[in-house]
Amino acid sequence: MLGAQRHRGPDEDGISTERDATLGMVRLAIIDPANGHQPMRSEDGRFTLVFNGALYNYRALQAEFRHAGWKFRTNSDTEVLLAAYALRGEACLPLFRGMFAFAIWDAREQALFAARDGLGIKPFYYARLESGGIAFASEINALLASGLVARDVDLAAVGEYLARFSVPSPRTIYQGIVNLPPGHCLRLSAKGRLKTEAWWHLPSAQTGAPRAANYAEFVHGLRAQLEETIRAHQVADVPVGAFLSGGMDSSAIVGLMTRGGAREMKTFSLVFDEPGFSEAADARLVADTFGTDHHEFCLTGKQLAADLARILQTLDQPTGDGINTYYASQMAHAGNVKVVLSGLGGDELFGSYPSFRDLPRLNALLPGWRCLPQTLQAATVGFLHGRPGARARKLADFLTNSRDLHELASLQRRVLPESVRLSLLAPEARAIVARLGPHHPMLDDFVADLLGADEHQIISAWELRTYMADVLLRDSDVFSMAHSLELRVPLIDTQLLAWLWPQASYFKRDAAHPKRALADAVADLVPAAIRHRPKQGFALPFDRWMRKELRPFLDETFSSASLAACPWLDARAVQAVWSDYQAGTDSRAWSRVWTIAVLIARLNRPVAVAA
Repeated sequence: MLGAQRHRGPDEDGISTERDATLGMVRLAIIDPANGHQPMRSEDGRFTLVFNGALYNYRALQAEFRHAGWKFRTNSDTEVLLAAYALRGEACLPLFRGMFAFAIWDAREQALFAARDGLGIKPFYYARLESGGIAFASEINALLASGLVARDVDLAAVGEYLARFSVPSPRTIYQGIVNLPPGHCLRLSAKGRLKTEAWWHLPSAQTGAPRAANYAEFVHGLRAQLEETIRAHQVADVPVGAFLSGGMDSSAIVGLMTRGGAREMKTFSLVFDEPGFSEAADARLVADTFGTDHHEFCLTGKQLAADLARILQTLDQPTGDGINTYYASQMAHAGNVKVVLSGLGGDELFGSYPSFRDLPRLNALLPGWRCLPQTLQAATVGFLHGRPGARARKLADFLTNSRDLHELASLQRRVLPESVRLSLLAPEARAIVARLGPHHPMLDDFVADLLGADEHQIISAWELRTYMADVLLRDSDVFSMAHSLELRVPLIDTQLLAWLWPQASYFKRDAAHPKRALADAVADLVPAAIRHRPKQGFALPFDRWMRKELRPFLDETFSSASLAACPWLDARAVQAVWSDYQAGTDSRAWSRVWTIAVLIARLNRPVAVAA
């Protein structure tokens, strides 16, 4: 199992066995590299810890626990976490500011406790074993390498994947392997009883930081919060760099890092030869402004085609995203950087996704739509299904399956329309998926969590807890750790979120100027050309590559021989999607085809396990 995820921690490894419990760790040494060895055991031998991630407030907690009598042997955040649990038990969790997944074995109680950070930055997968215990790991590939877990595909998860680019927690693509949801903890008792529950929730609409009285006060407060989260996320005993796309989020982070004292900082940008995709000029402007040691990697379709087999091996679950993070992380690793800061989170917090504009409009129309005669509703939905392109059919799904803003948000991130998704599945899988319905599996939980929330908060929460957690953060972890790189996300921070959550939505989002608040908060740092440029979502020239350099891979993937190994798919329907794409001219259709291709190719290629 350790060999299967050696890339996550090439600096050292360790194994500890205490009666029936064995814990192992491969370590990427970031804080107190010389002494923070794992697994780490308490001095009395009762608790043994393995911990993946970083606690940004560990120094303050260290002082607190030292005063409480803990005698520290290291200066690591790992020992701070161990002390916190030994002194406070499960009540320690709200004390932590950072990204983490950890497990602690209690030798006296013969019990295991594990937890994952509130926003799901670090992963935790587990499987029940026939013996009554569990196996757990940071990657599914490690569980498969144990030989204790079957490689059986979960038919319901295939349906979820086709809907959303990824498999939302708690499912994974494999039966019996569970993705512990963000903000959840796990207990395994001496009698083999396993229980999971949420320990973290989004801030209440009625509680949290004081609301700013006006926009100027809001911007001033936001700047202070941004400076603080950047300082916290730079805590490390190794150099810290940054990804720099040239967009508002990453530019703000680089500016705040340099304003905070970072010197000779390395920044990394992915660029392209294809016009209209590369943001190289903007990234160079920011790098020159702040005097960073800037590095670029020009990704081509030829390069991606050559690396695709390796990238598929890296994945522990299929995904329709993340290629950019793979190459940016590869570049940072080659630049001798162990930690990078990323600008993920700005769109979710400041409302610059189309969902913040479109969903409230649709929600306002739903009452009138529900009052229409059923015959007229049916005729309208039928007309939309008959229209070319996915947008009309997605609107049909909204109208058919939504009663309120939550249900609209639940459907927002779906990739394939429901009729297309079901048509791609073989009969057995189709029946299972149809029975589960089109909505996100955690719809009821999210609704309960968001009682009293306003429209902006609801959409922000859905973006954070679905697309962000299940796609962006999961892919960022897998692809950065594939290159032994720790990726940190200072905008995805519970302390920043607690301050920002109760603020007036019209301060956070300006419909005419996306991310105006963020731009105004760093107006003295970020060049005007970056602050005032139209929003440009980061995109790769996939449509062009799929019709040229990636065509041989796709032809093979969609071949009859390849699809014969995927009995949960309807081969004819899948091949029709590929044929329609080749014959069509819709440059946006590539994501649906690529999503299906990665599913097929990844599950048809067993992972090679390192010795």
